[in-house]
Amino acid sequence: MATREERIAAEARPLGFPMVGCAPLAPLARETFLAAWLAGGRAGEMHYLERRTEERLDPRRLVPWARAVIVLALPYRPPPPPPEDWRTSLRGRIAAYALGGDYHDDIQAKLQTLAARLEQSFPSARFRGYVDTGPVLEREWGMRAGLGWIGKNTLLLHRARGSYFFLAELFTDLELDAVPLPADHCGSCTRCLVACPTGALEAYAMDPRRCISYLTIEHRGAIPEPLRARLENWVFGCDLCQEVCPWNGPERDPAGSDALAPPLLPLLALDASAFRTRFARTAVARTKRAGLLRNVAVALGNSGNPAAIPSLTAALADAEPLVRGHAAWALGRLAGSVARDALEAAARRESDAEAAAEIAAARAAL
Repeated sequence: MATREERIAAEARPLGFPMVGCAPLAPLARETFLAAWLAGGRAGEMHYLERRTEERLDPRRLVPWARAVIVLALPYRPPPPPPEDWRTSLRGRIAAYALGGDYHDDIQAKLQTLAARLEQSFPSARFRGYVDTGPVLEREWGMRAGLGWIGKNTLLLHRARGSYFFLAELFTDLELDAVPLPADHCGSCTRCLVACPTGALEAYAMDPRRCISYLTIEHRGAIPEPLRARLENWVFGCDLCQEVCPWNGPERDPAGSDALAPPLLPLLALDASAFRTRFARTAVARTKRAGLLRNVAVALGNSGNPAAIPSLTAALADAEPLVRGHAAWALGRLAGSVARDALEAAARRESDAEAAAEIAAARAAL
């Protein structure tokens, strides 16, 4: 006779969750680490991480009737890196998980279907789903459910599936058995630490304030100037620590290459309406228009390609001071008489203090 855990996995796999694990709920022994992490300011502008810490450490405070958690993983296949020189083609890069519609919507629908099926199989049981939305330490519960170990790049790693997958949880009042914690298979490998261009990784720990994903998505203000050049052409997220990980196999999905390497100049020209039309109901919407165009301006400044100068000059008149300031920085990097004249004209009309400071710094850099 199949166990409860086996019956749950049998219902989940046809819905696209090939990796399924279960763990009984108990307080997580991460209070000291979390307190020190927050005290060190590592949450950056992600102030939501500073709230509801008791619930993060013990989900029974979040769902008092729950006794166990079902952790599910939905894999996705990353595309190959763009083959051409992005500095010549002026193409950006978007993290592979953002391809297509917002993953929250897709996984939430699958979770609702799974919960309905499990309610049929376990008529007296209760279920509540989360998809990267509540105060749930997903990687910790993924590890405790046997789906993998937390690697040096701070991602949950599976020996067969690598790290290219989304996590979701169903809390339940079913009694489910514990599994042995997976062994760590990172060994002496340091590829992810070496590949991180901003030095955000510290072997099993991260400073998000230096992470390209944080800087291009969660960070709302100006990107720290010393880190801008290290972003290269990433305009939303980053996959570098996954791309070099030996546990991620060679399989790639070429169908997503163009969408994840968009031309930069048209992005910089998006007004509010065009941004909503293009990115509504996608993960990219999270960075908002100002954030995306800020990132695009940085990428263009990193390109060294003078073909970007006219678009960056136009961006000096953008409605958002954040975009104007980063366009100025980019023009300062590209240099030339056209860039200098554009910056001088912008300096005469700029009224925002931060944007004016960016323009002044760019003029000084010429």
